[in-house]
Amino acid sequence: MVRVARGRRTSIWVVSQKLELLSHVGTEAYFCCMGNVVSHGQKALWGYAQKFSVLARRKGHLPPEIIWYMEDIKMKKHSMVKKVIAMTAVIAMSLSLLACGGSKDETKAPETKKEESGETQKEGTGETKETTQAKETSQAGDTEKKTLKVAIVKQMDHASLDEIAESVAAELDALAAANGITIEYEIYSGQGEQNTLKQIGDQAIADGVDVIIPIATLAAQVMTVCAEDTKTPVIYAAISDPEAAEVTGIDYVKGTSDALNTEFIMDMMFTQNPDIKKVGLLYSLSEANSATPIAEAKAYLDAKNIPYTEATANTNDEVIAAASVLVSEDVDAIFTPTDNVIMSAELAIADTLIEAGIPHYTGADSFVRNGAFVTCGVNYTDLGTRTADLAYEAVTEGMDGMEDYYKVDGGIITVNTETAEGLKIDYSLFKDMGELVEVQTTEE
Repeated sequence: MVRVARGRRTSIWVVSQKLELLSHVGTEAYFCCMGNVVSHGQKALWGYAQKFSVLARRKGHLPPEIIWYMEDIKMKKHSMVKKVIAMTAVIAMSLSLLACGGSKDETKAPETKKEESGETQKEGTGETKETTQAKETSQAGDTEKKTLKVAIVKQMDHASLDEIAESVAAELDALAAANGITIEYEIYSGQGEQNTLKQIGDQAIADGVDVIIPIATLAAQVMTVCAEDTKTPVIYAAISDPEAAEVTGIDYVKGTSDALNTEFIMDMMFTQNPDIKKVGLLYSLSEANSATPIAEAKAYLDAKNIPYTEATANTNDEVIAAASVLVSEDVDAIFTPTDNVIMSAELAIADTLIEAGIPHYTGADSFVRNGAFVTCGVNYTDLGTRTADLAYEAVTEGMDGMEDYYKVDGGIITVNTETAEGLKIDYSLFKDMGELVEVQTTEE
């Protein structure tokens, strides 16, 4: 694969592959990679017995225009290396001839103009946003600009993590405007896959980002590994138990915690129904966030001599099956902590639980907005804002004086009024326990 880039680099990284310098043509540098996969956008070309030459050319200050040239080279396994090297030599010779024939005007780097704030571009697996605020200097017409690069990495797509990511992005916009700088950020989703998260993290490090903001436990754990060599600041959001997740005591890793007040939620459960005979515990064994609150819930129920049934799941289908098991066990209520796996399937189980007359007490308002009965937890917009502030502080002031993590205050009771109506539960009694927010079910 041949890729064109501007400047005098000797190597670049593309999709976690290192490309070595092939030739310079004027202000453009051509790089070569002998890979089995060449991808661009939604295109992917696979082949063990096939190689493709891809020529990408950027034209002046115009938007990037990618020109694809693909040559299908059918070869036998024993001659593959020889022919790929021969193809590379031909390309190198052609580029050298182009360099000799270029005019002086062609070697001059074109002037480019950056657009001011408010421009958004979706590219690849992320959403890119650039916010620019010019700072006036003493000389008329001059501006002083500094650029920070940020990678925002969600563990997966669901309401709570989306809310945090959007809040982080909004606060970065505000910080850029207030401090007269440019902040470029890109929002990624790991789709709940560790390998995908690792690829995202490796690429962010290769791109030279100034800080990575992972959202949720697995994302933070993977980004911590990716940044181990470079010590790029990792400022995570929404880890309920940072100690259990083993992201404490690391000098380049800090963040915010949405630690759950399990006892309070269990108090809500028994305040609403003092005659509970059995409780269901629905959670994922793959979620570090769930370990501590589930242990706390068991201790609480043991102290009351209330039996409980555990049902665990790691996929949406397993969550649906686990919920059905709890229904068949005749539990009177179900508790789920801030578990991302269960959250991603809440819409699929909400109606089943309502029809069975079982209230679902959960660890985050995203569950409730997807059909669960009630929660008492943190405001994730506030948590995202706080996380963005910490990330900016880490880059601009350093991390020496920062604590391992910062707990974000909760105490907000969120109830789904539609679910309450379906369950025929009077939720007004919760008003005496804290600030009450009423929501309805949404498919977001």
